Amino acid sequence: MNDEEVILENIAIRSSRIVASQKEMLRFVFSSQVFESSLTCLNQCKNCSCETKNLTQTNPLAKAIFFAASVFYISIFDSRLLAMSHEDYDEQSLATFLHLTPDQVRKMANRGKLPGRRVGNQWRFSQAEIHEWFEQRIGVSDPQELGQVERMLDNDPRDQSAEAITVEDLLAIDNVYVPFLARTKKSVIQRMCDQTAATGRLWDPVKMAEALFSREELHPTALGNGVALLHPRRPMASIIGDPFLALGMTSSGIPFGGPRGCLTDVFFLIGSTSEPVHLKVLARLSRLLQQPEFLPGLREAASADEAYNLICEHDQMLDK
Repeated sequence: MNDEEVILENIAIRSSRIVASQKEMLRFVFSSQVFESSLTCLNQCKNCSCETKNLTQTNPLAKAIFFAASVFYISIFDSRLLAMSHEDYDEQSLATFLHLTPDQVRKMANRGKLPGRRVGNQWRFSQAEIHEWFEQRIGVSDPQELGQVERMLDNDPRDQSAEAITVEDLLAIDNVYVPFLARTKKSVIQRMCDQTAATGRLWDPVKMAEALFSREELHPTALGNGVALLHPRRPMASIIGDPFLALGMTSSGIPFGGPRGCLTDVFFLIGSTSEPVHLKVLARLSRLLQQPEFLPGLREAASADEAYNLICEHDQMLDK
């Protein structure tokens, strides 16, 4: 067996793990019939004798294209595997994130109180699943707990954006829509995305709206206080430049899936670039909403300027 055949055998073995999205990426990069058929070859037995393999053995140019594409594919695949591994917490890193001991993390995982999976005799935790679990905890925390949560998130060693986040930093006056002219859940989501896109903060309002509808179907974001915290299930960094908030207030409440049929009239749209940023924004916004005088004052605002100034005032009070 010559060197090329060894390489081809290795490619066929390693490529049994191909996924559809990666096929599409490679079709885009190498738009040649040779590579199209080679993808089929890669998914077959390593001893296959298909036309592509025969072609690569007789045509030097075809062989060069095939091997270049295959090596490129494997580099992408291996880098994605590496990236996926970096998205997991192990027991120690999760303990650091949650300010617990590794033993406490293991006990919580063993009792089903943390979403995780066993790998050998160790627990591994998906960063996305942990952040979703954490998001649920934020929603039921009191003001003192939320302050602790916010400080903990600011000190997360895995977060590349170590800076603290404030509502005032994320909310621009042109993203405050008062009054907000929407009367149904569908119109709220569509208008919120369209108006935010018009200010340049959101690049693809259609894609964001689709993600918001999917999130609402999974679990409504409306709270019992008449506020909805609109956000996709996962951050969508590809369609926004920087994290942002947008606010819309309707003149009367509308059905939005709130608990016990509660109507909703205050809508915040959260645009985040990463899971840690999203959790920081959610914790900060939740603290703001729990200030006793905030929501009554916000609902009395007759204009975007009044609403914006009141939000900034109360947001600054959180750091005093």
